[in-house]
Amino acid sequence: MNAVTDFIPAAPVVNAAEQRLASYDWSAFAEEMNNFGCATLKGVLNPEECRDLAALYPQEQHFRSHIHMARHGFGKGEYRYFKYPLPDLLGGLRTALWPKLADVANSWNERMGIDQRYPEAHADFLRQCHEAGQTRPTPLLLQYIAGDFNCLHQDLYGDLAFPIQVAFLLSEPGRDFTGGDFVLTEQRPRMQSRAEVVPLDQGDAVAFAVHNRPVQGSRGNYRVNLRHGVSRVRSGQRHTVGIIFHDAK
Repeated sequence: MNAVTDFIPAAPVVNAAEQRLASYDWSAFAEEMNNFGCATLKGVLNPEECRDLAALYPQEQHFRSHIHMARHGFGKGEYRYFKYPLPDLLGGLRTALWPKLADVANSWNERMGIDQRYPEAHADFLRQCHEAGQTRPTPLLLQYIAGDFNCLHQDLYGDLAFPIQVAFLLSEPGRDFTGGDFVLTEQRPRMQSRAEVVPLDQGDAVAFAVHNRPVQGSRGNYRVNLRHGVSRVRSGQRHTVGIIFHDAK
């Protein structure tokens, strides 16, 4: 596989993902993203799909690398980066989500005075990434057990970074695990940080700002800095899949 088109899922896969996402209120989604830097999409995946994705974790043929967080000071837990081609479900959702998120991202960049504008098709943005030397896929599958956590961080893998990413909870809270909440923090200039804990059920997705987002102030828009992480898992095992839209160096 050399051409960017080799990394794009087939049209029927994308069409199925687009149909899956068609029922959501994307205007309300954009408003929530603008107000809080994150927004949830309820029930994107069904329980069987969640279990099937989580079951991929020990199957090394699907992944390009395996990271143990403690070795790098990232927290405690582990994750694997998928390799291309992505599983059909993830590839289809990545492509189908792109135009919805690109609209928000373009609005944010305009408000923040950033020249970067994102194309209508995800393939065109991947082409930009690859021309910049960012060719490694970034969607990942994370696994936590009791005592594990993910430190607050930002997923920036090169000069080109799409400002929104999406995480899907694959495990069922209260049955598969306890604790392990998704946490987002926001630092506004000359103010103390604000924390947002996002409750998720199995199959839910949360979209959130990777780095900066605009906030309307009395003198116009200003940038706030965001980081995300996962609080300590108290019991059981928690799996999450993350879709990042820029490739890495």
